[in-house]
Formats: sequence, C-alpha cells, structure tokens
Amino acid sequence: MPDTSPASMQQPVVAPTGLRIGHTHLKVSNLERGLAFWRDVIGLEETCRYPGAVFLSAGGYHHHIALNTWESENGPPPAPGTTGLFHVALLYPDRASLARAVKAVLAAGIRLDGASDHGVSEAIYLRDPDGNGVELYVDRPAAEWPRHPDGTLAMFTRRLDLAALLAAG
Repeated sequence: MPDTSPASMQQPVVAPTGLRIGHTHLKVSNLERGLAFWRDVIGLEETCRYPGAVFLSAGGYHHHIALNTWESENGPPPAPGTTGLFHVALLYPDRASLARAVKAVLAAGIRLDGASDHGVSEAIYLRDPDGNGVELYVDRPAAEWPRHPDGTLAMFTRRLDLAALLAAG
C-alpha cells in the first residue's frame, strides 16, 4: 500500500535561485581586537555600533560581518574537536583584489593556515584573533569550472601557487 502520510506527500524543499548568505555574526572576546583584524587588516568599514557589538561591511551594505561580546567577552576560543563555525568565506570580485587582501594580511604578520586551488576557486585560509576560520577567495568563471562527464562539479584541492597570486595584485 502506498504511503499517503502528509510527510510523504510534501515536495522536497528547494532553496530559490538567487538566495544569498547575508551576513555572519561572530562571538569575539574583545571588540577592539576584532576590529583591528576585520576593519584594519581585512578592510571592512564600521557601519554601526551597539553596546557589545559592532557591524562591518564592504560597499555600504548594512553589514557583512558583525562582532559581539554578548556571551563571549574575555572568553577563550572554542576548543579543538567541538562544533561551531569552520570558517567564514569572503568572496573577492577578482584575483587582483584577492591578491591585495592577502598582501595586507601578510603585512600585518598574520600566519596563513593554507592556500588552495579548488578548480572552481582560489582560496587563502587564516584565523581571526579569536580563532575563527577565515577564507579569502575568488571564483573562477563558471565556464572554467572542472566537471565530470555527467556535468557535475569535479572540485579538488591542490596547492595554490601563492607567488603567482601575489604577483596578480
């Protein structure tokens, strides 16, 4: 006998084309230390402050990244092996702007955790002062993305030629 329960009759949930991730709100232990990274190194602009929080963006948007100390003031970073944010990814409009961002990170003495070519993108990985993972990346044009014979993506992780990226900036 066919299953006619309400759960079996529902259509699969499909996110609409055009859906975007709007912003990321990070718990930090110290707002000023967080600002020294996100504003002064990454280059986001402060758009608004509340008690215990600051909002930052690029290009006049209300906020891409928010920092708060509401539950985390003077707190330690999450312990390894616990759940939580793996990384927040900042998509740069072109390779030259990514290269300039990486140069600013290196000039600030921030250690990179990695640099990868994923076929669809080039990515740099690092951590903010609170240990949150940060990915700075640029997408390749979709027409250049590697694909399997059936058309699905054939993403990979290979070592990124960091010197070549930096030369682009």
